[in-house]
Amino acid sequence: MRKRDLSKIGKRSVHKRKKKESARAALLSAINEVGVNADGAKIRIRSDLGRRARVSHKAGGDETVAVGVYSSSRSGFGFVKTEESKKDIFIPEGKTLGAIDGDVVEIVYHLYTDRFGEERSEGRVRKILEFGRKTVIGTLDEEYIRHGRKRYRTLVVIPDEQRIMAKAYVGDAMDAQLGDKVEALIKRGSGNPPECDVVRVFGDAESKDANYEAILADEGIIQDFSPAELDEAKRLSEEPLSLQGRVDRTGETIFTIDGEGAKDLDDAVSLRKIKDGYRLGVHIADVSHYVREKSALERCAMARGTSVYFTDKVVPMLPEALSNGACSLNFGEDKYVLSAIIDLDGEGNIKALKLEESVIRSKVRGVYSEVNRLLSGEGDAELRKKYSSVMPTLRKMQELYLILRKKSEKRGAIDFDAPEAEIVLGEDGFPVDIGRRERGVAERIIEQFMLTANEAVATHLYEREIPCVYRIHEAPPEDKLEAFVNYAHALGFDATVITKDRADAHALSGLLSAAEERGLLAPVSYSMLRAMAKARYSEVRSSHFGLGIENYCHFTSPIRRLSDLATHRIIKKVLFEGKRAQQYASFAKRAAAAATEAELRAVSAERRIDDLYKAIYMSDKIGEIYPATVSSVTSFGLFCELDNTVEGLVPISELDGFFTYEEKTVSMVSRDKIYRLADRVTVRVEEADVQRGKIRFSIVGGDEE
Repeated sequence: MRKRDLSKIGKRSVHKRKKKESARAALLSAINEVGVNADGAKIRIRSDLGRRARVSHKAGGDETVAVGVYSSSRSGFGFVKTEESKKDIFIPEGKTLGAIDGDVVEIVYHLYTDRFGEERSEGRVRKILEFGRKTVIGTLDEEYIRHGRKRYRTLVVIPDEQRIMAKAYVGDAMDAQLGDKVEALIKRGSGNPPECDVVRVFGDAESKDANYEAILADEGIIQDFSPAELDEAKRLSEEPLSLQGRVDRTGETIFTIDGEGAKDLDDAVSLRKIKDGYRLGVHIADVSHYVREKSALERCAMARGTSVYFTDKVVPMLPEALSNGACSLNFGEDKYVLSAIIDLDGEGNIKALKLEESVIRSKVRGVYSEVNRLLSGEGDAELRKKYSSVMPTLRKMQELYLILRKKSEKRGAIDFDAPEAEIVLGEDGFPVDIGRRERGVAERIIEQFMLTANEAVATHLYEREIPCVYRIHEAPPEDKLEAFVNYAHALGFDATVITKDRADAHALSGLLSAAEERGLLAPVSYSMLRAMAKARYSEVRSSHFGLGIENYCHFTSPIRRLSDLATHRIIKKVLFEGKRAQQYASFAKRAAAAATEAELRAVSAERRIDDLYKAIYMSDKIGEIYPATVSSVTSFGLFCELDNTVEGLVPISELDGFFTYEEKTVSMVSRDKIYRLADRVTVRVEEADVQRGKIRFSIVGGDEE
C-alpha cells in the first residue's frame, strides 16, 4: 500500500476520533449544566442498539447460550428455534458457521430493544451439534469463477429448495449432464458454499418422472422391498386359512365400501338392530397374524410407517402379496379379521365392545360412488341387482350415520371438510383435468363407523390399563388461536367466545357453519386448520380436540398404518394370549414415534406430488385468466386458489401500487385497495415452475360479484 493511501486512512481515523471526542465533551457539558457533577465520568459510545452481531464464541454478560434447530433463508441469514425463547433467534448472514436448514446448533444470543420499542434477538452459531441433512436435491448447473485474469468453469448444484443453501460446488458429478436433476452428498466443513458429490441422477430436471422420483427420494419414501421381506410375505400369504380359535362369520351380511380404485381393502362393516339400539360390526384385516414379532415384515412396517397414496400409484407399507392379497378383504374370499362388535343405544352412545378374532367373507365389493347413487335413488337396475343382498343393511347404516353425526355435532366435533384435488391423468400419465373431490353419504357413513370403532377400542384399552398407540390432538396454541380469532373478526364473524387462552370447539364448529352459509367455508376452514395443533400418535392418552373425544386411537387401517398394526399386536398379545400388559409399553412408544414421523413424510410427499402435477397442468396455460379466491395473505404476497384447487402466489412486488401487510387483520393494504382472505379476484397465469411445483399469478381484476 502506498504512503499516500496510508495517510488518507490515518486522516479518516483522526477525524472519527475527534468526532467521538466532540460528542463526548458536548454530553458532559450538558450534564454539568443541569447541576450534575460529571467530572471524571466515563462515557461509552454505543454505535448501535444490538443489531451489530458480536463475533466471539464466548458468551458476553448479557448473552445466553442455547441449543435449537436452524432454519435458513434464501438470503443467507437464518433463525433458530429454542425452548428457552418464545420467538425464533435471528442469525445474521456470516454468523451461521455454515449451518444448513435442519441442523441442530448451539448458539450465543442476546436480546435488545429496537428504536420502535420492540424486543428483538440476535445471535451467532458457535457449534453444529447434529447435521439435519446429509444430501441435497437440485439441478446441475455451471458457473465461471474469475481468479486474476483467468476464468475457471465449475459445476454447482442449485437446490430445489433454495432456503437450504444458495448452491453447492460439485466435486464428483458422476455421469450427470447439465440440466439434470441430481441428489448430492454434502461435504460438511468444506466451506461456504459447501462442496458436494453427486450420488444419484434422476434425469432431465424439466421432466415429470425426474421430479417425481426426486420428491420421493427427498422425503425418504422407501419404494422397494428387500428379498427377505418379499419372500416372507409370499410364504405367509400362501398359508391355508383355519377356523381354529376363531369365530366363523362367513355366513353373515358383511361387506366393504371403498373407492373404485382401492386394492388394499382393510375394513368391512355389518349392522343389525337390537333392543334399544344397534349392533355395529367393524371387521378389520388381521394383518398382525402375518406381520409377526421381530420378523423382517415388522422391521419393514416400522421403517415405512405408512402407505403413501399418489394420484397414479401407491407406495405400500407392506408387500403386495399381503396388502393387495392375503390381507385385503376381497369380495367372495375368506379372510382373517379382528372384529370389533359394538353395541350402541338409540342416541349413538357406546354401551359395550367385544373384540374377537374371526373369519369373514365379503358379500359385496361396495364402491362409494355406486352406494351414493343408490342411497339417493339414482341407481339403475344393474346397480340395484348388485347390492340387492345388502340394501336393507345400507338403509339401516344410513339411519345410524345420521344419529352418529348428530352426536358428533353435539359434542363439538370440528368438520373441516377441506376440498381435495381430484387429478385426472391421461394415457400418457400427464394431467388432463383437475377438479374437486366430493365426499358423499357413503364416505361419511364409513367415516363415522370407523370413528366409533376407534373410540371404542381406545376406551376399552385405557380402562384396562393396556398400552395403546393413541391418536391425540391438543388444543390450538395460544398465539395461533389469537391470530385466527383476529382473522375471523376481520371477516365479520362473531368469535367473542373464543379467546387466546380458551379454545371452544363448539364455537369453532359453529364458526365453520356460519362461514359455509356465507360461501367462505374453504378459506375459513383452511385458516382454522393452520391454527390447530398437529394431530400425532402417542403412547400417553390425551383427548382429541378436533373430534371432541376423550379416548381415541387408530384401529381400522392396519394394512396401511403402523399405528393400527401396533394396536392390533397389543390387543392380540395381551387380551387373547394373556401376555403381561406392561411388556408392550415400550413397543407402543416406539411405534407411536415411528408412525408420527412417517405420517409427516407421507403428507409432505403427497402434497408435493400434487403440486408437481398442478404445475405441469398449468404449464401450457400461461397467459390464461381465471377467477380465484384469496386463500392466504403473507408479508410477501397473496396466495390465490382457482376453483379447481390450483393455488398460486401473487408476489407483493407485482401488486399494482404500494402495499403493506397488516398482521392483525391478515390483509394487504394500499392507499386505495385492501386484499383480504376469501376475496374474489381475477388472476392471470404468469409462470408454472415444474421443478419446484410452484405457480405464479398476477391480479388483473378483483371483487367479483
